[in-house]
Amino acid sequence: MKKTRVDRKFSELQKQGKKGFIAYLGAGDPCLEDTVDIVLRLEDAGVDLVELGLPFSDPLADGRVNQEAAIRALEAGSTLDGVMECVAKIRERSEIPMIFYAYMNPLLARGFDESMALAAQAGIDGFLLLDLPFEEAGAYRQALKQNNLNAIQLVTPTTPDERIEKIVKRASGFVYCVSREGVTGVQDRIAEGAGALVKRIKAKTNSPVALGFGIGTPEQARDAAQLADAVVVGSAIVNQFHNNPHTPEGRADATAFVKQMVDAVKGI
Repeated sequence: MKKTRVDRKFSELQKQGKKGFIAYLGAGDPCLEDTVDIVLRLEDAGVDLVELGLPFSDPLADGRVNQEAAIRALEAGSTLDGVMECVAKIRERSEIPMIFYAYMNPLLARGFDESMALAAQAGIDGFLLLDLPFEEAGAYRQALKQNNLNAIQLVTPTTPDERIEKIVKRASGFVYCVSREGVTGVQDRIAEGAGALVKRIKAKTNSPVALGFGIGTPEQARDAAQLADAVVVGSAIVNQFHNNPHTPEGRADATAFVKQMVDAVKGI
């Protein structure tokens, strides 16, 4: 595989001795045109990589905030083709690394190989497939590889060491470390075992490790960045852009919140 934008970004961060900031957005929330605007604003705020959630009616790994974002996106008329067009529009103006945070159902409904080809053509760099079991992933990983897409792998607090070793061997781009059991959503603090889990993963791979699930304040983002190579923030960002007015001023306020978190991560 050729290096993707994700690979190049993590190499750049490593050379600079900096930690990465990954922002999650529900694609199509509040609409696809606005998603283009928000991604460009996030890039201006210093975000290193964007996870775009493909709208799906039954996002089992997501808490209330991201579930509601997916519902809003679907009600606004977001489709797989529409999201691909949204990515292509972003690519006309930006080279920020982007991956899809996705469930298998919409991809299989279209045809997995075709979905991968469409994503690569639009300008996506990789996929985090939430409900694809490791044991069943072989054929799908091949389609990712053929389209030069990173296969981001999840490791959770309940993953045994032997399974971690198998998972990370097949990861590319980075390994997503889920900081706690349960679904996405802002928490009061970083889970106690998060640091130990990151160390367990790093003992078995040289790939970058990103820590996510539950991070919602600049202080939490800074703490997470001290543990891992990158920090993933989702629900807190989705909330900011949803709760602020959908105006240039409202978007600027939401972006300023994200920049506080980015600055906390970059200041380490």
